Amino acid sequence: MSKLSQPQRVFELLKRSPLQKFKAREIAEGIVALFPEDYVEKRQNPRFQTNEDMIRQVFTEIGAIKDSILKLSPYIHVQDKPRPRVYWFDPNNRSERSESFTNQEVTVIENIEYTEANLPVIKADHLSEHDLYPILIEFLKLELGLYCLRIDEKRSKNSRGQNGNQWLHPDIVAMQPLDRHWHELVKTCVIHGSGQNVRLWSFEVKKELNGSNIRSSFFQAVSNSSWANEGYLVATSISTSEVEEELRMLSALHGIGVILLNPENPTESEILLPARRRSEVDWQSINRILTENLDFKNFIELVSIYYQTGRIRSQDWNH
Repeated sequence: MSKLSQPQRVFELLKRSPLQKFKAREIAEGIVALFPEDYVEKRQNPRFQTNEDMIRQVFTEIGAIKDSILKLSPYIHVQDKPRPRVYWFDPNNRSERSESFTNQEVTVIENIEYTEANLPVIKADHLSEHDLYPILIEFLKLELGLYCLRIDEKRSKNSRGQNGNQWLHPDIVAMQPLDRHWHELVKTCVIHGSGQNVRLWSFEVKKELNGSNIRSSFFQAVSNSSWANEGYLVATSISTSEVEEELRMLSALHGIGVILLNPENPTESEILLPARRRSEVDWQSINRILTENLDFKNFIELVSIYYQTGRIRSQDWNH
């Protein structure tokens, strides 16, 4: 066994082929071929019925350890757009570590250590909408630094009768703590100057967007995300170019963003259309949802705790 960590194996592969650009899948195939003894035990995992299943798992892990890979050498480069993401080693040029994944601010998660994800190996065609929730949460955590919670519609009171809460709340909500790594002096200025140190996000998830559901899905996202700083409609596929064009038109009009989710490798998912950011949340709408749904009340309680203490307990959030 090589005794190298997964990021180190990736580094060795890139270093042996300077200037060659590798996609995550090519890296996965390359390091398994280069260090076969390191993957003997992994291959014996009963979760992997075939060698392809194991390759897919390694492929998924590459995106999750991107930061750890980049920390190994200033000569490792990554290009996030256009998708898919590519990595390469350039011995003559240092990387500027610029991120082009999105034109929005990204909260970097520090000290992410390599751990193997224990998600079941599921083919994308067999995924239900509920199966997509943990996949989306993984993407939002690793790529955008968000703290997420699932909102279960079954935990709503329905105090207004049948359909009284239709399109009231989204599938996933998230908090982005903008000030996690700010200096204490800056935090003090923001608090006393009524500045923004937290941003709230909302996500509506659909398996596919097509001609028959595009408008109802989009306006459901509009309705249940009106309270948030940023609202997104998420899907694993868009059926036609005409549907995508309509999405672009609706997004421009109403400000809801679109995420194209890659179930087999969440870190290769893409923010297709960035949301139009609202400077303030709608507290009146938040109060309405909070009184109806216990999960949402828990979310706002966690946000309130962060406002008051600046502390986040990871066990309080979905992973």
